Parts: sequence; structure tokens; C-alpha cells
Amino acid sequence: MEGIRSSTRSRDLLRKIKEFTLSILEALSEGRSPLIFIQSFRTYCTNLDSICSCRSNKPSGHEILTFQKESHVHRIDVLLRVLLIVQQLLQENKHASKRDIYYMHPLIFSDQSVVDRAINDICILLQCSRHNLNVVSVGNGLVMGWLRFFEAGRKFDCINSPNTVRMGEWPIQFLCLLRMLKVTNKYLVSAALYILVVEKESVFQRLENDKFCSKNRCIVITGRGYPGVPTRRFLRLLMDKLSLPVYCLVDCDPYGFDILATYRFGSMQMAYDAKFLRVPQIQWLGAFPSDSENYDLPKQCLLPLTIEDKRKTEAMLQRCYLHQEVPDWRSELELMLQRGTKFEIEALSVHSLSFLSEVYIPSKIQEIKSICQV
Repeated sequence: MEGIRSSTRSRDLLRKIKEFTLSILEALSEGRSPLIFIQSFRTYCTNLDSICSCRSNKPSGHEILTFQKESHVHRIDVLLRVLLIVQQLLQENKHASKRDIYYMHPLIFSDQSVVDRAINDICILLQCSRHNLNVVSVGNGLVMGWLRFFEAGRKFDCINSPNTVRMGEWPIQFLCLLRMLKVTNKYLVSAALYILVVEKESVFQRLENDKFCSKNRCIVITGRGYPGVPTRRFLRLLMDKLSLPVYCLVDCDPYGFDILATYRFGSMQMAYDAKFLRVPQIQWLGAFPSDSENYDLPKQCLLPLTIEDKRKTEAMLQRCYLHQEVPDWRSELELMLQRGTKFEIEALSVHSLSFLSEVYIPSKIQEIKSICQV
């Protein structure tokens, strides 16, 4: 059934590509400059005076590309070249990474970001997600805990195996997992009570060593810093299918907060696809600026915010969702800026090596549960 849906989707995209290229050729044959309308999307704005529409998933505007503007000529050239590659991938049912595409014309593309922008433009033009183009990402995320699933015919048992599973270890197979789970839940089994997302692999490994998942009956995921598309899609998939509480644990610094915001609200670069990637139910578990006092962290564990840290924090404080949706997050960010200090999650190990898994995380989850029951 899903194979039929995938084939139908590919045919639909190939039809749209044909119609788009024919419109370009028709305009050129008539001596006109083609006009390519690229819709603009955003996950946030800095207009704090009125209620914005950033969460509506609707375009916030559009850009018109034309050969009449010299600055647009190269961008259109790259877009058409990448579109030709995408057409070939769909016709031959093959997959390629963004890096593969870059190396097909490195002299013309000049930089990976140029290819990334073209792929985003194509997704917007064709109204689809990137994986629908058969353009895949290399998965860097890790998952462990009370979860069993099948991926392209292979069984991954995180429940009975002590080993972790690398999400998207083979990107094509990861996408197969996504397609299968759209059809039925029988490929996904879990008895977990909640999902915990941690910022860094070092914290992930700490929890693995402490057998945190076995003791707390949960699923733990890390995107190893800023999460890639496979990690975010996987987390969103688990949330949709399992309907479990999702908590996020990040460093108490501007970058940790930005990672948390990426999971909940999506990234600006992928704003056009945010509705399929964000996890609006995710709850901030920590670390908070106030935790340095509440958990008696010595001053030696606190680091001063750098000039760049302060600039990033001040810029993030202008984001609309901090004022409209999570004002309590804004308060914590303001407190960080006011104190001028930051600290890593690992700083909690000053008490004991297992303090994070045995004291901090359980107490934080219980605190959130208590608030929700009030």
C-alpha cells in the first residue's frame, strides 16, 4: 500500500517538474523573462507590537526570481540544475544526499549552502518535504530505551539490546521507517512512559551507563547538538504515534536554548516544512539559570557569558514566540542575561557521577507533573 502511495507521490512531483520547466521554456520562446515565485516562510519574527501569524504555516510573503536581475541569474541556474538532478532521482527511484548533489557540479555550485538553498526553493515550488525529492540527510541522532521498530525489513530492539540505535544510520532505510509508520503502528512497539531529549552525546552516554532507561521506563534521544532533519522527523513521529510526554534537557547557555527552540518551533531555514518537524508539546526540563542555586553548584562550575553569548541571547529575546507562547522561557533567558553566567549539564556531576540520572532528572519531571496537576 505504501509503495503505491510513494509511486503516486513521485509521479505527481514529476508532473509538477514538467509543468514548471515547460512554463520556463514557453516564456523564453516568447522572448519574455520567466518569473519564478518563491514563497517565504518563517518560524518567528521580531514584531512584538501585534499578534503575528508565524504559527499559521502560511507564507509570510514571496520573492520573484527573474533573469532580468543579475543577482538572480546564478540562483536560477543552480535551481534548474538541481531540479534536473531531482527529476532523475525520482525517475530512477534513487536517493542522494545534499553533499552528493553538490559534488555533481562543484565549480558551478561553489558552496554547499548554494545547493541547500536551491533544494529549499524546489520544496517550496513543488509544495513537498525534502525527503519526497529523494534527497536524504545523514542521520547523526541516537536513540535508546523502551522502543522496538522495523526499518526496511531490519528489526531494531532498543528494549532487549544494550546497544543504542543510530537514527538514519542508512538514510534511505530511515525514510522507509517513516513511510511504514504512516500506514500502521504494528512496526512500532513501546511501553515507555515518556521521551527524554538531551542536547549532547556525552549526557546520552552518561544516562546509558547509569541504565537510566531501564530504571525509568523511557526513551532517550539525542541529536548531538543542533538536531538534523532525521532526528526531528523521528521525534515528531514518536510523538504522533505514541502520544507520550516529551522533555528536553540542554545546557544552560544560549546555544542550548536555541536547540530547545529548534525542537519546539522549528528552524528558520526549514520553516516551510516546520509543521512536520516541530514538536510543540516538548517541555523544557532544564537546565535553568536558577538551577545553579537550587542544586548548589559551586561558583567554579559557572562560566561567564561571552560577548557573542550576550548578543545571541539579546537577539533570541526578540523572537515573537517567547512573548506569545512561552513567556516563562523568556523569563529564564532574561535571568541568564542578567546574571551573565552559564553552565553545562555535566556541571551537576560535582555532586556525584550519577546525580543527573538519580536526582536531577527525576526531580525535574516530578516538578513538571506537580505543576500540571494543579
